[in-house]
Amino acid sequence: MSESSTDRRSFLRQAGLTVGAATALPLLGAQRAGAATWGPEDAATGSHADRLFRAGRFEEADRGYARILRGDPDNAHVHAQRGYIALLSNRFTDAEKFLTKAVGLEPGDTFSKERLADCHVRQDRFAQAVPLLRAAGKEAYAEQYASLSGTPYEVRGAQSTRLAFTALNPMPLVEVSVNGAPAAQFILATGAPLAFTMDTAEKAGLRAVATSTETVGYQAVTMHHGVVGSLQFGGIELRNVPVVWHDGEQPHPLGQRQPAGTLGTSLLYHFLATVDFGNRALTLRRKTGAQLNEFRAEARRAGADRLPLWLADARLPCTLGGLNDHGPKVVTLDTGVEGAAGAVSVITTEATAERAGIRMDHKRPNVYGAKEDATPFIVQRPSIGRMTARNLYGFALKQPLFDERIRFQTLGNFTLEFLKPFALTFDYANMHLYVSHK
Repeated sequence: MSESSTDRRSFLRQAGLTVGAATALPLLGAQRAGAATWGPEDAATGSHADRLFRAGRFEEADRGYARILRGDPDNAHVHAQRGYIALLSNRFTDAEKFLTKAVGLEPGDTFSKERLADCHVRQDRFAQAVPLLRAAGKEAYAEQYASLSGTPYEVRGAQSTRLAFTALNPMPLVEVSVNGAPAAQFILATGAPLAFTMDTAEKAGLRAVATSTETVGYQAVTMHHGVVGSLQFGGIELRNVPVVWHDGEQPHPLGQRQPAGTLGTSLLYHFLATVDFGNRALTLRRKTGAQLNEFRAEARRAGADRLPLWLADARLPCTLGGLNDHGPKVVTLDTGVEGAAGAVSVITTEATAERAGIRMDHKRPNVYGAKEDATPFIVQRPSIGRMTARNLYGFALKQPLFDERIRFQTLGNFTLEFLKPFALTFDYANMHLYVSHK
């Protein structure tokens, strides 16, 4: 191996730049005590509805599960699956109904208890989530949510605000003020939670109400759980927001100061948020009918593509994408992965790469975070919806990043380097992703 290759592998390990935030912090640990484990091989087993679900064909799967329930109304697994499908699309009434029934029929189903807690959290109904989290063994999150007072995620100020990126490479950064302190730089990572460094939390005067052990960048850290009183994003202030902080390294280039933390889907979710990489800006709009109508008019003028949007694992946005002629299938979107020339744009599996006709370079082993089995490739035509890129760099791994955790198959993880030419708007009220070219 050449000296330059060795240096790059060492650099990536130390800087953590290829480690997406979504891979670093799974919601609630995502451990499934009391529920059966899932692996990619399971996609070929189970009922026809199960196979449709694992293939990401959620509407067809739901219709199949509905037929099963007509003949077997107390099938706990089917209730759990229908509840999970509803939750992926933020259909809260159905999600709560089916998941509650599933937990009642199968009290040991920890996975469904966590999804039911997530159903309440997505609606800012934290008090209802607390007993479910305690029952699922997630005491730190239960304590954190129980400590909330006042209106969680209370929005004050302007109807919309625009934050210019202070940097785009190696990751997008925006400036945010915490508890009235001078604005600091935060990584914009769609797969991440709202997370601070220890220094940021100390300067903000935050108090931990609980701690837990989590994995960040493939290292175990002590996670502190609390609530931040105020976050200022340009003309908008957000108050009473759950936050975590830890002493693990935030991804950053060697020799540069690490950012103050990450801003992720748990925060973007509370707005109609546009991440415009081409114009290097984040726009946050209040989730009102007027703001949505104004945006939709802009989207029509820009010729934006409207795609389905699903939210898995509480903060992992998913939509439809393709690799060459393979797809469309469900893909995940994670901006918290290294950008800049030669950076990874797609992470998939070797099996998927082969099905997509991608030629992998097995003579050039690489590293993805702590994984030594990353095989580089060039993908000719990665796409989401009608938006297509050409000849981008990617990695193929032996095992998928998220499939076991979220229990359905994904085509791959599409990252910052792919997304750079586009503007993405996340409409979590109606579960649409709008994509336009700069």
